[in-house]
Order: sequence, then C-alpha cells, then structure tokens
Amino acid sequence: MARKKSGKRKGKAAKQARQNAEYEREDLKKAPHTFVIARGKVGNNVGQLVTDMRRVMEPFTASNLKVRKKNVLKDFVAVAGPLGVTHLVIFTKTEKGVNMKFSRLPRGPTLSFKVENYSLCKDVLSTLKRQQTYASQFQHSPLLVLNNLAREGMHFKLMSTMFQNMFPSINIHKLKLNTIKRCVLFTYDPDTNMVDFRHYNIKVVPMGMSRGVKKLLQSKVPNLKKYEDVSEYILGGGNLSESEAEPDGDQNEVDLPQEVAGRGNEASQKSAIRLTEIGPRLRLQLVKIEEGLCEGDVIFHQFVTKSAKEIEELKERREEKKMIKAQRKAEQAANIKKKEQLKEENKQRSLEGIKRKQTENTAVNEENPEDSSDYDTKYFRQEVGEEPDADLMLSRTSKRRPAKEDSSEKRKRPRSQSQPHGAQGNRNFKKQRSEGQGKSGFKGQRGFKRKQFDEGKGGGEQKKFGPKGKVYRVKGAKGPMKGKRSR
Repeated sequence: MARKKSGKRKGKAAKQARQNAEYEREDLKKAPHTFVIARGKVGNNVGQLVTDMRRVMEPFTASNLKVRKKNVLKDFVAVAGPLGVTHLVIFTKTEKGVNMKFSRLPRGPTLSFKVENYSLCKDVLSTLKRQQTYASQFQHSPLLVLNNLAREGMHFKLMSTMFQNMFPSINIHKLKLNTIKRCVLFTYDPDTNMVDFRHYNIKVVPMGMSRGVKKLLQSKVPNLKKYEDVSEYILGGGNLSESEAEPDGDQNEVDLPQEVAGRGNEASQKSAIRLTEIGPRLRLQLVKIEEGLCEGDVIFHQFVTKSAKEIEELKERREEKKMIKAQRKAEQAANIKKKEQLKEENKQRSLEGIKRKQTENTAVNEENPEDSSDYDTKYFRQEVGEEPDADLMLSRTSKRRPAKEDSSEKRKRPRSQSQPHGAQGNRNFKKQRSEGQGKSGFKGQRGFKRKQFDEGKGGGEQKKFGPKGKVYRVKGAKGPMKGKRSR
C-alpha cells in the first residue's frame, strides 16, 4: 500500500516558477515591469486593446493578469513592490470616449491621455499581404524610438521620461542584434497636438545582390519549370511580389557590426532594415499630469488654467481633507481600543462570578452532604418500590444524574404473581380471533366486499378493502374509514 504524502503537493509549474525566481539574472530583476489593466466596464473592443498592449510590453508584464470587480487600485500597489512592478497602464471608458493613463508606482506621477482613435492588432494585420508575426518576437523587449518629443515645456520632459522608463535601457557595448525583433514608436505631431503610437516588426535583408539571388538565399528553391535556364529566373527579378520588391535606399541601409539571424546577413556587410506594422495603433492626446498616483496636485492641464490664488485654495482644501481624515482614523482607533478594554473587563467579571458560584456550591454541599443523594434515593424508591438501605447510598459532594444503562442490561420490571403467562404476560402473543367479534373478526381474501356491523355507526355500510388492508372506497358511511383492516 502506497504511503500517503502529507502536506500540499506542488506541481511542475510552481517548481519551475520557484527555480526561475532563484536563478533570475540581476539585469532582468532591475528591468522595468508593467501592469496593463482596465477599470470599470470597457466592452469587448477595449478589452482586446488591453490584451494587445500586454503583448507590446512583453516579456516584462503579466500577460494573464486576472482583474476582479472588487479589486481596487491599492491592491495593485500592494503587490507591485514584491513583484518588482514599476509602472501601471490603466484603460477606462466613459460616455465621451476611451482614456489611457500611465502611472509610476508607487507614488506617481500620472499622465492622463484621451484616446482619439485606435486600431487593434487583428485590424492592422488584416491589411497586410504577408504577416510578419511569430512567437520568438515577444521573447525580448522592444526597441523604443521617440520622435519630435524633445521640445520645451515641462509636460514634454515628463512624457519622454515616462516613456523611456517603461522600457529597459540598452547597453550598446553588450547589445546583441538578434534580440531586437520589435520597435515601439512615439511620435508627437505639433499641428494636431497628438501623440501617435506604433508597433513594428524588424526584419533585416541582405543587400548588394539581385532580387532573384536574394530570394534564393532567403527561401526554399523556387519552381523553375517555367524557365529554360536559371539565368532567366535571376535576371527576371525572381518573380517577386509587390511586398517583396520593396525598394531599398540610403534611408534603411546599414553595415551590420554583428552577424544577424537570416540567410545572407553577415557581419561587415550591407543590409537593409524593413519595418512591418503589427499593431496596435493609437492616437493619444495629453489631458493632464497629476503629481501622485491618480491623485494629488495637477501639474499640467491641457484645457484648464488656474491662477496662483486658486491653486493655493485647492491646496488648503486638500490639506484640510487630509487633517479630517487623519482625525477620523484616530477616533476610530480610540473607539476600537475602548471596546476591547470593555470586552476584557466583562470577561474578567464573568470569570470571577463563575468562580464565586462554584465556591458557594461547594460550601453548600459540604454543609448538607445528605442532600446530594436525594435524587438517587428517589430513583431507587420509584424503580424498586421499597426504601433503600442506608449503607447502599453513599454521600457525594456534587449532584449528578446516574449514567444511562446499557441496552443489553436494562432492568426488567418485576412481574406480579397474579399476572398470567398468556396474552397479558407475553407481548408477542397473538390472540386467536373468531368471527362475530366486530371489525377484527372478518376473514377472507383481500379485495372482497364484506359487511361490518358497528354499533352506533349504522350497520350495513359497504366497504372495499384493497391490498395491505387499505380502504379504497366507502359507500353509505358517515365518515372516512381510518387505519388498516385487521387480519
């Protein structure tokens, strides 16, 4: 027989997670981690947008984070410290539109954006002829590119700093080009005062060779049955599609310092970098910047401007609310402490009363030891029918009911001498029944109609007896027949 293991069993996933936590590199621990969540009722489209943004932030995010309705912002802040989460991205939806917030944990600041329009990943990929998506894309963090955000103004500096700190920094001396598979682009448009968000896949293509040779290097051997010679295929462009025949120029040609995965991408050779959008696509407008985590002083507001006097009044109101809140907390703590003291005092009084009662009962029993056996004497007199002997009943200091006797050793009542051994002496005795004794004297098969003569109930009623003596129909009777037929 197998021995039962004690304690909670741990699965493979738990063991693997513990090992990964123990052997995680220091650079991965120091990398910024992000929570992407939605608050309130947002609908299916915004929910899918949250999922797409989590894929953008991989691998330093919780891809399968489950958010319940009862979870509040404090819950995420509480678990952010032990898990090393540094940023929080929140999506909300109102009647006017969709909002997006970028927050630094645990104390802020918070940047609030209005989402003017957005496109999901599936919408962007549906417009492409050849989709450039694969699982290894999301094993490394994307490359961040900020365009046109180096402008004058405190809100521009805060925006660029927030976006930069959300992604891990790059050490160009230790960087491996094979780890850069994606690119995230933030572009500021000064005409519309909007920030455009784009997400691209990076592909490196060798240069310095014809398109036909390039296709031979990068893919399988094509079908050459239409050509008489291989030269026709190479000189004819290799039957390339429009997407494959994308023109390269000085704007995307580079000399590779390292060897990159892919046929023909050798070190110190020219290669072209091509970007393919994989979504999602967002167009954002900065609304305001708050000093704290979704609260605190408003550092910048796009549409509301307040004077210095109004700002001071708001600060005074905020300080007053904080004082009232602290005072209320102190009063609640004092009330709780007072209730605990009263509860302890009542407990002590109850214990003292119990001890005093026990002492009084003990003293009474010692003064009158004969009273403790009154119950036993009464019980003996009732069961036996005579007075007990004085030596039989022992005095006890406490009154206690006698223990119940075992069913196999129950006391049998004494049978009187005049009681016969017949019908009255034996409970299992069945009395012989004869005809003419009323209801119990009928004999015959079940289901037949018989006459019953009951005095005072009107003789001659017709009664029909069914199986097991049950009455099914009564004719001419004054009331319903109750019970079963006697046998």
